[in-house]
Amino acid sequence: MKTRTAGRHFRDSLRSISRNGWMTFASVSAVTVTLLLVGVFVMIMMNLNKVADDLEKDVEIKVIVELTADEAAIAALQEEIKNTTGVAEVQYSPKEDELNKLVLDFGEDLRLFEQQNPLHNVFYAKAVNPQETEKVAKKIDSLDNTFEVKYGEGKIEKLFSFLNTSRNVGLVLILALLFTAMFLISNTIRITIVARRRDIEIMKLVGATNWFIRIPFILEGMWLGILGAIIPITLVTTLYYNIHKVLSPKLAQGNLFELLDFSPFIYQVNALILLMGVLIGVWGSFMSVRKFLRV
Repeated sequence: MKTRTAGRHFRDSLRSISRNGWMTFASVSAVTVTLLLVGVFVMIMMNLNKVADDLEKDVEIKVIVELTADEAAIAALQEEIKNTTGVAEVQYSPKEDELNKLVLDFGEDLRLFEQQNPLHNVFYAKAVNPQETEKVAKKIDSLDNTFEVKYGEGKIEKLFSFLNTSRNVGLVLILALLFTAMFLISNTIRITIVARRRDIEIMKLVGATNWFIRIPFILEGMWLGILGAIIPITLVTTLYYNIHKVLSPKLAQGNLFELLDFSPFIYQVNALILLMGVLIGVWGSFMSVRKFLRV
């Protein structure tokens, strides 16, 4: 495309936006609201995904060793667990360490059992894929010298089901909002095209190509998308900055989950909002213009 022609297309797109003031305002407002909701949903979903990942990483399989197992049997069991398909890592915790954990949780009175420790030696294993914890636990349970294998049966399945449902619902909502924004921009561009349909017909009759006619409208959609992304970017940045500033110290004190770091997360969200604004604007315009080029 020649520089002169490109300049004309840019001027035409900007002129059309200024000429259709109320329609531009309505479209930009609708896109602003939509992208703001998308930005907030993305912000929430990304942090929920981090919480979900952290929870999944903390899921452990507790392998309680038979009391009759000697050191050689324990070493052999550790090697078998390590070589079990799906196991990412395994750590050994002798019964002395298990007693120390109970003392920390329930008090020094339990030191009375140090001389005759009734606890079992334990292995803690993690699955490569946390979603397959149950499958891996059953494999380990079939090994010799395992007294009991615990992995939160019943609760783990519900947790993973909830996390997967949350992710899927969030994705569906985001896609629905994006299609809504495309529809709004598409209608705005369509109204503009209807008003200029006679001009389009004349341009087609004198030999203008479809792309020559289409580009100004596509650029117009791009401008609408960019204008609609400015306020959401500002509000999402301000909102997340204040949330992160207030909640992060409190979550750190309680050893709860952590929020994603403000940087580079917020810049990634802003880039995504801007990119979505441009894409839905261009796509909405492209789909609207296509119908009216059949002269």
